[in-house]
Amino acid sequence: MVSQLHTNLLGSMLTCKAAMRTMIQQQGGSIVNVGHRREMLLHKRSIVGLKGNSGQSVYSASKGGLVGFSRALAKEVARKKIRVNVVAPGFVHTDMTKDLKEEHLKKNIPLGRFGETIEVAHAVVFLLESPYITGHVLVVDGGLQLIL
Repeated sequence: MVSQLHTNLLGSMLTCKAAMRTMIQQQGGSIVNVGHRREMLLHKRSIVGLKGNSGQSVYSASKGGLVGFSRALAKEVARKKIRVNVVAPGFVHTDMTKDLKEEHLKKNIPLGRFGETIEVAHAVVFLLESPYITGHVLVVDGGLQLIL
């Protein structure tokens, strides 16, 4: 329980705090927190932080906390020309998902497939390069949140 909170929430908070010093000195910057997970879940990936999931209350709290933290930080630092956003990926082909039953799971994804890491990276770059977006959660999940 504590390790999930440390990994999913505290780690991001401390990283943002460290980055903030430089961004304030440079009078601007952009942070994109990625609501990824390190532990293996059976379904629903990082959108659990947005929707919640039975049996995953700590994980859901840590991901929901990351969204709340990021949005609050976005409000706090916007006047300093610093933007803060979140990317919430769904199932993506990684070492963490290689043992999942992809054929079964992708039936629930409207686009019918797992995502690729480059697709998540494109979302991060989009938010980093978008000067008028802050406090936003960009869900990159092939439409999975539509069926939850």
